[in-house]
Amino acid sequence: MTVAVYEGARPRPFIVPKRPWATDAPALPRRTTRSAGRTRAGRRSSHTGVALTGIVITFLLAFFSLAQNISVSAMGYDLSRLGLEEDRLHAMSLDIHSDLNRLGTEPAIRKLGLNAGLGQLGEPIVLPAR
Repeated sequence: MTVAVYEGARPRPFIVPKRPWATDAPALPRRTTRSAGRTRAGRRSSHTGVALTGIVITFLLAFFSLAQNISVSAMGYDLSRLGLEEDRLHAMSLDIHSDLNRLGTEPAIRKLGLNAGLGQLGEPIVLPAR
């Protein structure tokens, strides 16, 4: 029976400085066959993860597209509502201007004053200067 002992596995005391890694050991060659290593380790290649990732990305893109369509339709609704509001305000402005033109003439002002209980002024009184 062979037991492998690793120097790095034991805690080192704080007083003794760490030794540099030993570089005199030859490097081990790497295996070139990858498929045998996966099978031996119990890891087989599966397309389930790729399919699930594709489905998730597809749903995210569809959700993003739906959000953009909703945003565009809401903006169109707001534009039509603001257009109607502008038309209403323009009609109100025309109505106010016509009232001002009608009520701003002298006969209209005199009639409004008489209806309010005011009388017409007589001749002005001129006071001589001292």
